Amino acid sequence: MDKGIISKKIIADLLHTNEENISNLCVVKKGLTNKSYTFQYNYMPYIIRIPGVGSNKLINREQEFEVYQCIKSRDICDELVYINANTGYKVTKFYPDARTCNPYIVNDIKRCIEFLRNLHSQKLYVDHIFHLFQKIDAYEKLRKNKSSIYSDYMQTKANIFSMEKYIKNNVEGITLSHIDSVCDNFLFVPLSDGTEAIKLIDWEYSGMHDPHIDIAMFCVYSRYNKKQIDEIIDFYFLGNVKENIRIKIYCYIAACGLLWSNWCEYKHTLGVTFGPYAVQQYLYAKKYYNLVSDKL
Repeated sequence: MDKGIISKKIIADLLHTNEENISNLCVVKKGLTNKSYTFQYNYMPYIIRIPGVGSNKLINREQEFEVYQCIKSRDICDELVYINANTGYKVTKFYPDARTCNPYIVNDIKRCIEFLRNLHSQKLYVDHIFHLFQKIDAYEKLRKNKSSIYSDYMQTKANIFSMEKYIKNNVEGITLSHIDSVCDNFLFVPLSDGTEAIKLIDWEYSGMHDPHIDIAMFCVYSRYNKKQIDEIIDFYFLGNVKENIRIKIYCYIAACGLLWSNWCEYKHTLGVTFGPYAVQQYLYAKKYYNLVSDKL
């Protein structure tokens, strides 16, 4: 879907306004799942999210709608203007001076991890669960009859699923989790007093889960090594993490690696490729299983 299809008239119809009130429509982002376009509505900046190719197989838009009803008034996400559970179109306020988290600046990292800790402490609730291992299977099935590009995929998958019992036995509770808590989804928005507020965007994968999965997701997207991952875990738990929980997060890193590897393989069948990112996710699955295999 391109700019010729996402017209000012379509946006005006969504917002129940006249077309002349919409201006400066332009593409701003081609994300991994969606495409986004900025525009001005009555001279104020907004952004519209358009589902990308194959996203209807990956995202339950009714569940996303439920999440936004839960969080939209809590000042933790971008300001929601419009969302449609059928089409997946979403309009939010645009922050032109915002920046994303730099995953290699310590202060940025600490603020994002603190944000996650505070989010999880709110114990927010929605009526659906993100089933990690079911999603791994579901994304694999989207390839239909195409085998994995990795010759040892079936053994890797078996290894990952052997961690499921350990994970379940070490879950201390579930709450609304972002699931896609990657550095690019943390916006640092400048305030008039010179400070920056954080807005966490793109909640389309979100659901009820053990919140510690969000730590793993932050790490795998940033392609952190083990030393960096341990530092992230220590940031989150303020230096007081139990060893079984650390091991569980390693398990999540392995499982999330396979999840996103399958996601990338499905996207590849649609002609969308992610290069080293895709390979790195598969390597997380193998390396971090090996790291915990004697603890299971």
